[in-house]
Amino acid sequence: MTSALFSEFSAHRATRPACPIVYTREQLLGLRDSAFRHPEKPVIPLEIRRRRRGSRGGQKRKRRPYLPSIIMGNVRSISNKTEELTALVRHHKEYRQCGLMCFSETWLCGNIPDSVVALEGFKLVRADRCAEGSGKSKGGGVAIYVNEQWCIPTHVHVVQRTCTRDLELLAVSMRPRYLPREFSHTVVLCVYIPPSADAATACEEMHRTVTQIQTRSPRALILISGDFNHASLSATLPKFKQYVTCPTRGNKTLDLLYVNVRDAYTSSPLPPLGRSDHSQVRLSPEYTPVVRRNPAQKRIVKVWSDDVDEMLRDCFQNTDWEMICSSHGEDIESLTHCITDYILFCVDNTVPTKKVRCFSNNHPWVTPELKALLNLKKRAFISGDREEQKRIQHELQWRIRRAKKDYGKKLEQKLAQGNARDVWRGLKNISGFGQSARGTADGDQHRADEFNQHFNRFDSPPSPSAPPPAPTSSHVPSPVDTAQWTLPPAAPGPPAPASPAPTSDRPDGISPRLLRTCADQLSGVLSYMYNLSLSLEKVPVLWKTSCVIPVPKTAHAKEPAHYRPVALTSHLMKTMERLILTHLRSVVSPTLDPLQFAYRPNIGVEDAVIYFLQRTLSHLEPAGSAVRVMFFDFSSAFNTIRPALLRGKMEDAGVDSSLTAWTINYLSDRPQYVRLRSCESEVVVCSTGAPQGTVLSPFLFTIYTSDFTHDTHSCHLQKFSDDSAIVGCVSEGNELEYRSVIKDFVDWCERNHLCLNTSKTKEMVIDFRRKPLSHTLLNIQGEDIELVDSFKYLGVHINNKLDWSHNTNALHKKGQSRLFLLRRLRSFGLLPFTTLPCAGPRAAQSGTETD
Repeated sequence: MTSALFSEFSAHRATRPACPIVYTREQLLGLRDSAFRHPEKPVIPLEIRRRRRGSRGGQKRKRRPYLPSIIMGNVRSISNKTEELTALVRHHKEYRQCGLMCFSETWLCGNIPDSVVALEGFKLVRADRCAEGSGKSKGGGVAIYVNEQWCIPTHVHVVQRTCTRDLELLAVSMRPRYLPREFSHTVVLCVYIPPSADAATACEEMHRTVTQIQTRSPRALILISGDFNHASLSATLPKFKQYVTCPTRGNKTLDLLYVNVRDAYTSSPLPPLGRSDHSQVRLSPEYTPVVRRNPAQKRIVKVWSDDVDEMLRDCFQNTDWEMICSSHGEDIESLTHCITDYILFCVDNTVPTKKVRCFSNNHPWVTPELKALLNLKKRAFISGDREEQKRIQHELQWRIRRAKKDYGKKLEQKLAQGNARDVWRGLKNISGFGQSARGTADGDQHRADEFNQHFNRFDSPPSPSAPPPAPTSSHVPSPVDTAQWTLPPAAPGPPAPASPAPTSDRPDGISPRLLRTCADQLSGVLSYMYNLSLSLEKVPVLWKTSCVIPVPKTAHAKEPAHYRPVALTSHLMKTMERLILTHLRSVVSPTLDPLQFAYRPNIGVEDAVIYFLQRTLSHLEPAGSAVRVMFFDFSSAFNTIRPALLRGKMEDAGVDSSLTAWTINYLSDRPQYVRLRSCESEVVVCSTGAPQGTVLSPFLFTIYTSDFTHDTHSCHLQKFSDDSAIVGCVSEGNELEYRSVIKDFVDWCERNHLCLNTSKTKEMVIDFRRKPLSHTLLNIQGEDIELVDSFKYLGVHINNKLDWSHNTNALHKKGQSRLFLLRRLRSFGLLPFTTLPCAGPRAAQSGTETD
């Protein structure tokens, strides 16, 4: 706009602001040569022009499913239905855009060429019925149509063809254009099981084929489609899920789809092809990749190395700890905060940090060198240099194999050092165990406070009869001379591997890596603090503070009751608890319940199970006898410990008064806050009891429950920490003692403020008679206890016939997951390394019992 025109516009607006502005033709044409005209765009050469992607580049990106959509069914002679199928592909979107079409009972033979049943835009892979294998020359046959837009035809390969009287199978391996990173490729199995086939033999053959495929490719996406008739893979392949929910023939579902991924597809019926009596089924993908479910997280990690460890040791070695401790005197709270802040200050100024982005679908063996090679391969592909691309691809394959072997050797070194925790963490990263099923809870501040109040529901204000705080001791131990009852410092463990360690989630921020590295340098000051805490009979608040992480109990947890509170406490306090536990065990063990199998030397889970079976089988030998067992379940057993009641029980067990007072202070006024994935609770509550995750909690519970015992010839109570079972040997229908003991135990639980979970408390009756007598249900706290046929007791599945069938099936399912882990380890070269840590004491003992 020119200056004259702008002046005219200003004057016009000042005089008549409400009237419209009118320009003449000459004024508008004069704007072409105006100096305010936008300059011409510079000419940028094509080779340096910025490439725009997506909608900015003029390309409308369509939503592509992460898994292929599938159309499947029994067609009964596909050769005379090709025209109808061609019309459906041409005019119907669900056929034209589906990734796979799997058909069984195609009735194809060698006289029918591929050109007769070919579809435009699809690659045909077929397996005709063989007269030598099946015994029949007509019928049968399976075929798979692969959409060329979803997978390049040259990337489709036949893995196996099988044709027997019981099974016709076609296995095809394909690498599509796009697949989530958690899958290496896709393997599709199209099967047909005739109505006259032996279902067990067919399922066993499919299990053998799938096992071979999983051994070769443990990360493959496996789809099993076809007409199963009366067969089912639910017992043969329990890790596979079946997705066809609509009827396919009348009111029966005969055509099934099994996938080794959860929440992958939804099914909907389609009209049958021609005059086939089977309806078609469309499987729409609903799978969400791992990277979409768990977005990338930015974290600041500390980079540990041997040089950093040596610098920290020098720093703590040259520290005058006596001067720091003497300035605080008996004020253990200020001393704890001062020592903790000083340690964290030294760590922050010594250990370097770096920012990393953690993707949930990243492989643990991927190194920065591999990422750089991948970027070079992408640049070579864009530039069109095929020779350079082939060279980089060859180097990339060699580097991947090398990285996997290095990662496997790293796990072996950790196991050789006794670092079982890091070994299992690495194995879980390899196998993907626990990453896709459940994680920590998420929510806002209100939800975090709701969790915090729910986990603190068992707490109550202190009763007037609670003991007053114990007087503090006038003698303060010297940081150099600790001649009183001195707890020895924790023994230094083996040095941790030089790898990045995540920041600590503990309330005090001190990581176990630091304690292992500088155990010799910190043992003196920690020993002084531990002895000061014992002499004052007081635990610092910082050491009692708990960060509670809600962990889901079920796959679809919604309410706070569906989560298990796992408390993260200070590692310094855990070290002191282990030292206290060693002393307590030696003092209290002679007075504990003889039938308490936990925390006793050379006694474990197998002894509890064997004792239960020996007493049960011995009573069942005479005719007319039966055994009734009540398995009790407590709600948050450790949190319901009342310090006032525990004091008297510890004194009766012969525990020193000072240690008893220290334990009562340890259980009282424990601050806790809940941390969710995105926030923390603003409300900090003070709870009473020992939270789950502390070292002393299980042993203190055994002391708390040691005053109720019962052991006679016809009835006894046996315990394993908080797992209690009352076993009643019933003869000629006499259940008086059994019912009396249960009533006394329930009354004792109410007096000691232990909350029984009657919904999880179960009863089992073991009776070998041909016509067992009917037993009335027992009522506890107003609810009838459910009578079950089997129960999982201490990791062992025991049924009312004692025939081990339930336990064998459970071990078989567990063995499938172990085999999957071994298949994943095979790609890392870890199979010759057979000394792997056990899955846990109860799992190991359950396997021993079955043998």
